[in-house]
Amino acid sequence: QVQLVESGGGLVQAGGSLRLSCAASARTFSSLVIAWFRQAPGKEREFVGRISGSGGVTYYTDSLKGRFTISRDNAKNTVYLQMNSLKPEDTAVYYCAALKGAEYHYWGQGTQVTVSS
Repeated sequence: QVQLVESGGGLVQAGGSLRLSCAASARTFSSLVIAWFRQAPGKEREFVGRISGSGGVTYYTDSLKGRFTISRDNAKNTVYLQMNSLKPEDTAVYYCAALKGAEYHYWGQGTQVTVSS
């Protein structure tokens, strides 16, 4: 069983930065692929990016490359999402999820990010 808890969301002005955290309770955390998703009001959930268990491989949706960075600290069972140059359109609830098999089976409760113009 894997439990995920996101934190670090809040209100930020356009152009600012935030770092989200995803803390996991999992004995095999370092083997888990962790992804970030977001969902804006009235829109479908969007894939942001993912990181391999070792942290050596990351993948991002094209539109966010260069502004968002995913990293992890396996000693702390935590994955991070660093978001820079934030825009109002980045406003959303951000979720982390852990891959099990071929699907993201475990999800956190989400953290709200609001970017004001």
